[in-house]
Amino acid sequence: MEEMKKVLQRSDVPESDRWAIEDIYATDELWEQDLVKVQEMGKQAAGFAGKLGSDPKNLLEYLTISEKIDVISSNLGNYAYRQLDVDTRVSAYQAMTAKFDSAMVALSAGCSFGTPEIMAISDEKLEQFYQQEPQLERYRRYLTDLRRLKDHILSPAEEKLLAAAGEMSGSPSKIVSMFTNADLKFPDAVDREGNSHPLNSATYGTYMESTDRVLRQSAFENIYKTLGQFKNTSAAILDAQVKQLEFFAKARKYPSALDASLAQTNVPTSVYLNLIEAVHQNLDKMHRYVRLRKKLLDVDELHFYDIYTNLVPGADRKIPIEEAKQTVYDAVAPLGEKYRAILKEGFENRWIDVQPNEGKRSGAYSAGAFVHPFVLMNYSGTLDSQFTLAHEMGHALHSYLSNHTQNPIDAGYVIFVAEVASTCNEALLMQHLLGKTTDKQERAYLINHFLEQFKGTLYRQTMFAEFELNIARMAQEGTPLTAENLCAEYKRLNEMYFGSDMVIDDEIAMEWARIPHFYYNYYVFQYATGYSAAIALSQRILAEGEPAVKDYLNFLSGGCSKSPVDLLKGAGVDMSTPAPVNQALELFGQLLDEMEELTK
Repeated sequence: MEEMKKVLQRSDVPESDRWAIEDIYATDELWEQDLVKVQEMGKQAAGFAGKLGSDPKNLLEYLTISEKIDVISSNLGNYAYRQLDVDTRVSAYQAMTAKFDSAMVALSAGCSFGTPEIMAISDEKLEQFYQQEPQLERYRRYLTDLRRLKDHILSPAEEKLLAAAGEMSGSPSKIVSMFTNADLKFPDAVDREGNSHPLNSATYGTYMESTDRVLRQSAFENIYKTLGQFKNTSAAILDAQVKQLEFFAKARKYPSALDASLAQTNVPTSVYLNLIEAVHQNLDKMHRYVRLRKKLLDVDELHFYDIYTNLVPGADRKIPIEEAKQTVYDAVAPLGEKYRAILKEGFENRWIDVQPNEGKRSGAYSAGAFVHPFVLMNYSGTLDSQFTLAHEMGHALHSYLSNHTQNPIDAGYVIFVAEVASTCNEALLMQHLLGKTTDKQERAYLINHFLEQFKGTLYRQTMFAEFELNIARMAQEGTPLTAENLCAEYKRLNEMYFGSDMVIDDEIAMEWARIPHFYYNYYVFQYATGYSAAIALSQRILAEGEPAVKDYLNFLSGGCSKSPVDLLKGAGVDMSTPAPVNQALELFGQLLDEMEELTK
């Protein structure tokens, strides 16, 4: 763990490892100029209040201005938040993001009349508008999807009030990000030789993969005991998140926050509930994997600090970032040269912010800016980091292809399909690596990593989704979301998902306090559904070749031009049924069979 003793300052990170944020704006001053510009455009758009239903030319001009506002706003937001995320301690970018958020709330409030006025146009009159002004066809898909939510749109005055409340609604997410990434400090983790290692959100995951059990336990206990000291603060933040979602759901006449969230992306709530039920029906496989892990680690008790370390000693090694890029490039060869050319462009033109530094946001993500995507990583050289690279570049190419194929109004794909492209890349990488080796030990190492993906993505994210659903129900039923109640529910779910062979450490009950996705409004279930879809798509691509690739690239280029379920159907997967989840978990069982055989 020697290489983790020093975490770089941002100023010490080589330019080659930093993303090219200047591709959006060369200077902060240019950002300021565009902020003024978009605010002026907002005033122009606001001038159409009361006029959208009277003339098709007014509607067209309003939609045209709104689309341009969205593009500039995307640039503004990407620049501000990407600058902040690489060093959350920088007050200038804390102020810039706050300024951006305030401007967006003002824009939303100023244009809040738009949706109610569009809803008030009758179907017959809107069809006449299309005939009278053919350029409106550009917005037909958008208008049709918007009007689908007609029953949940309020009066112009009420819409303006809700829009003005938008800035407050984002406060829980901002507070928890500042608290966990910028302010919270953890004691160093100590290894079996007594050496200290800096512990933060970025390094924690690396320590959990270490073969040094003393280090793993030290990191585990230090991070959760520290979080436990602030458990009431964390509970209050999460309670605020749940309550603000419930408030907006009720205001818009939805039965629950879940219904409100999924309605925005046109996904039936049955998909969410079916996922949880399908995983419950397959928990025996998860429990079987826990038993295998306990056996292979040769421990009397399996603890939560034992669930990420490698089960196959001697096969893991450090993978330099350039080697990881080349391997990912080779692995996606089945997707064709067009796909690989875009991937190579991203690798060679600094789309990626590679390594950890002090103050940098933890984890990894891809942000689909119009100029090109930006991928944040905290690359550590592990096999898992290599898979994260494949994952985030899957997101990046999905954004790139949609942005370069669709009009801006139709380019942004909804979150339900967001995890499909990323996970398909991971599945192709795994099949590529397995296809290159006949060594029994290496094959066991790779299969275990595949099993870990199922555990971490399909099982664990479904557990997160169930926790999110359950705490919302608790709040609806009047149960206070205190630290005690949140910890009890989280511990109960861990017992259910991991089974009797796992020691349910008291510390794990605090894990909910470090999961940022609980502030993403029912996002996590899509990791599991997306993983299931991706497994099916990757198997079809490898089996059928060009026809499957053509369908898949059409899906990646589709943006939100169709409903997410229809987009996936076009690629060959029907997510309206539980079949893809069950098929994925059947593959998990088969891999488990092989792993048990290889490790006899």
